[in-house]
Amino acid sequence: MDSIAITGGARLNGVIPISGAKNSALKLMAASILTDQPLLLTNMPRLADTKFLGRLLGELGVSVEERDGADGTETLFHAREITSTFAPYDLVRQMRASFNVLGPLLARTGHAKVSLPGGCTIGARPVDLHIQALTAFGAAIELAEGYVSATAPTGLRGAEIEFPFVSVGATEHALLTAVLAQGTTVLRRAAMEPEIGDLARCLTAMGAKIDGVDTDVLTIEGVTSLNGADWSVIPDRIEMGSYAVAAAMAGGEVRLSRARPELMTALSEKMVAAGVEVEPTADGVIVRRDPAVRLKAVDVTTEVYPGFATDLQAQFMTLMTTAEGDSVIHENIFENRFMHAPELARLGADISVHAGEAVVRGVPSLRGAPVMATDLRASVSLVIAGMAAEGETTVGRVYHLDRGFERLEEKLSACGADIRRVKGDGHEH
Repeated sequence: MDSIAITGGARLNGVIPISGAKNSALKLMAASILTDQPLLLTNMPRLADTKFLGRLLGELGVSVEERDGADGTETLFHAREITSTFAPYDLVRQMRASFNVLGPLLARTGHAKVSLPGGCTIGARPVDLHIQALTAFGAAIELAEGYVSATAPTGLRGAEIEFPFVSVGATEHALLTAVLAQGTTVLRRAAMEPEIGDLARCLTAMGAKIDGVDTDVLTIEGVTSLNGADWSVIPDRIEMGSYAVAAAMAGGEVRLSRARPELMTALSEKMVAAGVEVEPTADGVIVRRDPAVRLKAVDVTTEVYPGFATDLQAQFMTLMTTAEGDSVIHENIFENRFMHAPELARLGADISVHAGEAVVRGVPSLRGAPVMATDLRASVSLVIAGMAAEGETTVGRVYHLDRGFERLEEKLSACGADIRRVKGDGHEH
């Protein structure tokens, strides 16, 4: 099993290009099921998660062609014919987002059988809202032996759906299903994450009729079929925020290119309050910090977009470990999302956790140690900590990291970080 070794103390200076957003790419890939025409996605990230979903789409009959385009990596999807409507457990369990093929398969073919997703280490993430939405569209749903079987023999029809709370996954799934449902669908209390806006705009380019994009009420007029399209995946705001925090933690000056600073406003405001310089540029943002000046402690509460992202909470906690004073971090989105705290403590951080609140008491410095990644965002927070820690830090279980960060060691090394991957056989890369 691979690990990542970091020798702390190096300043970061240079340019880091931001990849396409994982959380957008996965839902755009699912949209390819909705048409028999080709869907070309450019600015596609190359990640373990996109490979998993690509494998599942291939099993359903979608041809998937990865290639290098004029604007970087791209993938051509062509669901000329759906040859299977069965998504087995061994493929779906590896990644929750693959459950979102259920609605598009149902809308395209009238039936589907998809495994319920596996458990998740960061708390309960039930799919009840997804199933309730499909039922509202007129689908007959049967749950048996860990599978959801859905049929719509007379087709799907538009529905008025008000979500009981904001759910990104359920909003995306309902949107993917509604575009081919007969009549009008209204989604109320819809999530407003930028990735949902990206999906809605891509579907519109494919011929869908969607009003209210970027608001919490989406109105969809069903169409009988969709065409293909060429679509560029938006930049990954979580990758952007993670590298911004890395630059602040290590000190130096880093320009994040191919980025959209307006997507990380909540994080930028907190970083500036802590004493980091954040300067928007024509194609991204510059993050600058004098490591001789100690950061100030800042409190954070995670919220749905446009609030502070739960996916940046672990990274910001890491930044606060060496800030002056105490910071309080409230996690409102997922329970059990402080599993990185004990690992940061192994590096010398002073963190106490009570239910959904963590108190971080800043210490003068961190010390390198072996640590273990517990989930995707926690793993990058440990890499960030290691860059500022004295001595060597080894982060184990980095398969979590490979799910969401493309060429991480390469991007950080190019800016001066002393970071390398150690293969399971002990060889460094």
